Amino acid sequence: MPLRLDIKRKLTARSDRVKSVDLHPSEPWMLASLYNGSVCAWNYETQTLVKTFEVCELPVRAARFVARKNWVATGADDMQVRVFNYNTLERVAAFEAHSDYIRCLAVHPAQPYLLSSSDDMLIKLWDWERKWALAQVFEGHTHYVMQVVVNPRDNNQFASASLDRTVKVWQLGSPAPNFTLEGHEKGVNCLDYYSGGDKPYLISGADDRLAKVWDYQNKTCVQTLEGHAQNVSCVGFHPELPLVLTGSEDGTVRLWHSSTYRLESTLNYGMERVWCLASLRGSNNLALGYDEGSIIVKLGREEPAVSMDANGKIIWARHSEVQQANLKAMGEAEVRDGERLPLAVKDMGSCEIYPQSIQHNPNGRFVVVCGDGEYIIYTAMALRNKSFGSAQEFAWAHDSSEYAIRESNSLVKIFKNFKEKKAFKPDFGAEGIYGGFLLGVRSVNGLAFYDWDNTELLRRIEIQPKHIFWSDSGELLCIGTEESFFILKYMSEKVAAAQETHEGVTEDGIEDAFEVLGEIQEIVKTGLWVGDCFIYTSSVNRLNYYVGGEIVTIAHLDRTMYLLGYIPKDNRLYLGDKELNIVSYSLMVSVLEYQTAVMRRDFSMADKVLPTVPKEQRTRVAHFLEKQGFKQQALAVSSDPEHRFELALQLGELKIAYQLAVEAEVEQKWKQLAELAISKCQFGLAQECLHHAQDYGGLLLLATASGNATMVNKLAEGAEKDGKNNVAFLSYFLQGKLDRCLELLISTGRLPEAAFLARTYLPHEVSRVVKLWRESLAKVNQKAADSLADPTEYDNLFPGLREAFVAEQYLKESGNCVRPAREYPLVTPNEERNVLEEAKGFKPSGVVKPQAPEGGAPPSPVSSDLPASPGPVLIDLPENTKDEKAFLELEDDLDNMDLEDIDTTDINLDEEFSDD
Repeated sequence: MPLRLDIKRKLTARSDRVKSVDLHPSEPWMLASLYNGSVCAWNYETQTLVKTFEVCELPVRAARFVARKNWVATGADDMQVRVFNYNTLERVAAFEAHSDYIRCLAVHPAQPYLLSSSDDMLIKLWDWERKWALAQVFEGHTHYVMQVVVNPRDNNQFASASLDRTVKVWQLGSPAPNFTLEGHEKGVNCLDYYSGGDKPYLISGADDRLAKVWDYQNKTCVQTLEGHAQNVSCVGFHPELPLVLTGSEDGTVRLWHSSTYRLESTLNYGMERVWCLASLRGSNNLALGYDEGSIIVKLGREEPAVSMDANGKIIWARHSEVQQANLKAMGEAEVRDGERLPLAVKDMGSCEIYPQSIQHNPNGRFVVVCGDGEYIIYTAMALRNKSFGSAQEFAWAHDSSEYAIRESNSLVKIFKNFKEKKAFKPDFGAEGIYGGFLLGVRSVNGLAFYDWDNTELLRRIEIQPKHIFWSDSGELLCIGTEESFFILKYMSEKVAAAQETHEGVTEDGIEDAFEVLGEIQEIVKTGLWVGDCFIYTSSVNRLNYYVGGEIVTIAHLDRTMYLLGYIPKDNRLYLGDKELNIVSYSLMVSVLEYQTAVMRRDFSMADKVLPTVPKEQRTRVAHFLEKQGFKQQALAVSSDPEHRFELALQLGELKIAYQLAVEAEVEQKWKQLAELAISKCQFGLAQECLHHAQDYGGLLLLATASGNATMVNKLAEGAEKDGKNNVAFLSYFLQGKLDRCLELLISTGRLPEAAFLARTYLPHEVSRVVKLWRESLAKVNQKAADSLADPTEYDNLFPGLREAFVAEQYLKESGNCVRPAREYPLVTPNEERNVLEEAKGFKPSGVVKPQAPEGGAPPSPVSSDLPASPGPVLIDLPENTKDEKAFLELEDDLDNMDLEDIDTTDINLDEEFSDD
């Protein structure tokens, strides 16, 4: 069976002919040197060109990253080596290195050395710490030296390929080659060392259209790879996958298995001749250079081959080596969320196949390793072989002793206790299989579920899944697709009934076998169930869990992580990355159990679990309850005062809301509670809340709407004390306390308004107010102050003033009586009354003479008591009215008056001034 390879193109960069490519070890950059004389760096994650170096006008045949120095080293047909800083783009060095075209550059992995090879048949070693001094020259080839590569196992050794048909192996410090490998019939273009470490191999490619694998210790050819139709221009061992890579001028890249040398795949992207390739340790990316540009493809599975059982034993594969770690071995070491766990790793041995996936069976006793179209079942403790066979896919059943294999696209076999139990051919084909409570089989037309025991079709769904995850109970499952995931409930009782009665059974199985609980527009990378909670990692690197239609984010991950498992007694969730770094996050099992009980409407169980939920987690639980519609329970569970207050308001729980408002003493809470109290007709509570909130407008509305005179009086006093002058004025005015209104205007400097209020309602106070107004206005404009006229001095300018004095006293005496409410219909509305007419003929019971202003005539007799208001008139008090402005407005009115219109027939000057 072929090696399962997922091949995905990540970047296509069109350009001039590419002569070399390189990958940066830490940045997502690909470096390409071009035949037109420039070097480009592409970001293959963002698909953008990030750096460009204009090197020369001749072809640049070699370019390499020197990551530890932030450099790019280039070699061109002008025989120059140039070095650039890729951050600043400045040129660091330039020197003539050879007497002919420079074909290749190689950076020493540890020493400050750069190797260059050229058409002048020489290899040179340069030391950049000695100002690029020439450290050594290697002579021996008799034709162009096309490539040099440093041995990853021994950095003092390197190999070279030449058109003289040989491969030579050299030692730093020695002028002559250690040995020469001969076998190609034409010039050798390329070579590479095997980086795995367990085989002393190197590979070479030549113009004889062959690639040869050599054992450089035995100096023998191990394998010859045939199949290319033109010269082999580039070769390589993939550092992560069991692959040999060969590229040719025939436009194809061939992928061969590094153990069996079987051709696994051929890549042809139609960009003409292939010139170069590059791969990188720790990455599955492969960079390819063509006549028409460059391409990056990703090979192999993204997920690491790793599995964890329920007891915390983790097994993973590094290449063919299987290793184990035990979470229990950490003891009582402190574990922090998201930090790498210090696990002790134990080697278990080497696997006979290249592991592409590892998976424990449900009880953790066995582990299956899949790869190369084969599977091997080992004991989890000692890696002893229990069973093996050929298969394209493998899936464990919910029963720990049962499993299925997909042998081909049409045949599925089921095994129990390592013995074949049944083989069947699904009606719709078998493109993939999924284990769990039911056997899932994917076809080109959809997904079919079969019974493990009799392979009877239970339900077929038109969906193309990527993953299927079953809960331990077998009641719930998640089906993940390319765009979203679905949560389904398996209706086992309905299935059993349908199997007995054959009702509701169609060609697609039992119609009521599943109930869809929800669809979520997120892509699931990895997932698992804990109770009725589905925990998963998403495509945007978030660790979430889904329960009851709600998604809760546990953590935002800084890189792609894969779920391994959950250990309830530790209350921790474990994940690993592709480098097999294991991290952990806290997730309380009591929270999950409580939410599971709520989802099942088992509130008695939920009440039993609740005491085990830590206080800091209860608010999360309360939010969950609220979203499920259980607000009363959420109020009882929540520990967040803000959340509890909101719930109390929603539920109309006045006592609880009041207590929380008292504890918080936040003005906004009192306002919210006041609104609720009013809606519940709790006016006493509403009054208290509005008072705490200092909402004087609300208090005024409440007091007037309820007809509470005492409350209006207290409001007036409190508002005046707190400087809420508009509310205080209106409250006094509504009570008829015009003297307090006047004093409020005076105390706040509103003297023009005070004067007009006195002229309208309190004529006997006019002189005092005008005097105060004059004194205030004199500070601004003396002339304007002198122009103010006192009505008691110049009553000829204010007709009707005498009548006003009488009306004031009339209202005072007639308004003192309190009439019962039953007489309300008999009372004439204020807007229909004419007080001046009513006061005609009125004889005041007692009069006093107000004090006359200095130098002025005595005022008319009025009562010393204040009159009641002729009717509530709302006065808008502007905040910044100036005395001078008010005066000028009055002066304009006087200027516009026609003095001839003034009736002077009733004025007796002798009588008016008899006292003088």
